[in-house]
Amino acid sequence: MTDTAAPGTSRSGADASDAASSRALAAVDETGQVRRRRRLSPGRRLPASRLVGPALVLALWAVASAAGQLDPAAIPAPWTVLETGVRLWTDGTLTTDIVTSLQRAGSGFAIGLTAGVALALVSGLSRTGEALIDGTVQLNRAIPTLGLIPLFILWLGIGETFKIAIIAIVVYIPIYLNTHAALAGIDSRFVELAEVQGLSRFRFVRQIVVPGALPGFFVGLRLGVTGSWLGLVVLEQINATSGLGYMMFQAQNYGQSDVILVGLAVYGIFGLVSDSAVRLIERRVLSWRRTLSS
Repeated sequence: MTDTAAPGTSRSGADASDAASSRALAAVDETGQVRRRRRLSPGRRLPASRLVGPALVLALWAVASAAGQLDPAAIPAPWTVLETGVRLWTDGTLTTDIVTSLQRAGSGFAIGLTAGVALALVSGLSRTGEALIDGTVQLNRAIPTLGLIPLFILWLGIGETFKIAIIAIVVYIPIYLNTHAALAGIDSRFVELAEVQGLSRFRFVRQIVVPGALPGFFVGLRLGVTGSWLGLVVLEQINATSGLGYMMFQAQNYGQSDVILVGLAVYGIFGLVSDSAVRLIERRVLSWRRTLSS
């Protein structure tokens, strides 16, 4: 039995497919008795399941703080961090820093996304492009991106430009690598079929290349989104006058661990929300796939 579904399948069709799958689990043995096969799939997706882990960590943190097992000066209680966050938000400090960080991360991410996709397409669809691009990107990947900061400061100055450039590099590398790998993994029989059908270059890219590369692209996109936040927290501590990283750096100088935890919490929330958004888009765009995760 082939377990596939076309894009746009209705809910009733999905329910019917699930019912058929359940019936397929039943088998008739040699004596004619019905026995059930062991289900090997993970089962249905639990709602908000990714929040269980963070909620458990938060609960353990709260219990340990209430029991006096944590030093308040080093690790303040969750309610203390929440009060600090509300205070920073009320006086406008946190709002300004969040807006600045979002602008930096968004600009770098947009540039990195465009560069990663464009380079992957050129390299994946042309041997000449692969010879010119792939080796250079692999060399760039082998060099620690944050190690390029001193050189970029000399080239671009110590303002916003070098920060955005570093974030773009952090983003484009995983997008390129995963998209290029997905393009290289497209079954050659699809290419032969497209040649037999006489597809144009544009139709070949639209009907074969894009669907085949999308799964790898979304993996790279998730890594790129996370990488933009990881790079930002370091870059905002270098000659910055605003941003979450700058706020945390200043808090370190004054021993304000609660403010540092507020910044880390905001970074974590942004990372979780952006990753969840990419996952949601991925499920919608690739709804035609029937995979283990779905």
